This record gives sequence, C-alpha cells and structure tokens, in this order.
Amino acid sequence: QVQLVESGGGSVQAGGSLRLSCAASRYPWSTYSMGWFRQAPGKEREGVAQIESGGNTYYTGSVKGRFTISQDNAKNTLYLQMNTLQPEDTAMYYCAATRGILAWPPLRSNAYFYWGQGTQVTISS
Repeated sequence: QVQLVESGGGSVQAGGSLRLSCAASRYPWSTYSMGWFRQAPGKEREGVAQIESGGNTYYTGSVKGRFTISQDNAKNTLYLQMNTLQPEDTAMYYCAATRGILAWPPLRSNAYFYWGQGTQVTISS
C-alpha cells in the first residue's frame, strides 16, 4: 500500500506562486509514474502534470510554462512548482501514483492507482 500526503496548498493572489509537495511511503519511488491532478467545484478532475518513471514529463496546456513537476527520489517526494497563478487555477490538487510507465495519452486519472487526500489552492484576483 502506497500512502500519499500532499501539502503546500493555500491562498495567494493572482500572479503569485506556490509549491505543492507530495510525500510517499514505502515503495521505490523511481519505479513509479507520478501525477498531479486538480478538481474545481462543479468540474471534472483534470490532469495537470505527470512525470513517468522514465523521466518524461507532460503538462496540460493551460499550465505549460507556469508549472513544473519534479521529484526527489531520495526524499520520496513529488513537487509541483506553480508560478504566475491565476484564479482559474483554484482547485483541490491531488497527487497520484502508479507503478511503471503509463500508456498514451498522458494525464488520465483512470491510469493511476494511488491517490492522496488533496490540498486546496485558492487564487484571488
């Protein structure tokens, strides 16, 4: 059983930055693909960023150039650096993990087996 715990959410003004963290337990981190998803009230869960066990990264179009996904294998921690935040980025953000390299296309929530409880990000204009 892999446990994922997110942190780093909060409330900032538009244009600000936040860094989300996701700490994982037990399994060799480097053999897993990891992702960040978000869900705003009344909307479907959306894939934000993904980093595969082979190192490839993917981003949804609206965050390209603003968000960066990274991981520290020694700390079993996944990060999402979010810059130039906009009100439309407001959502609950979830960390997800699954073993191995995922099939195409990326950023599919049904490809992930383990999920965290989420951390809220609120951006004010």
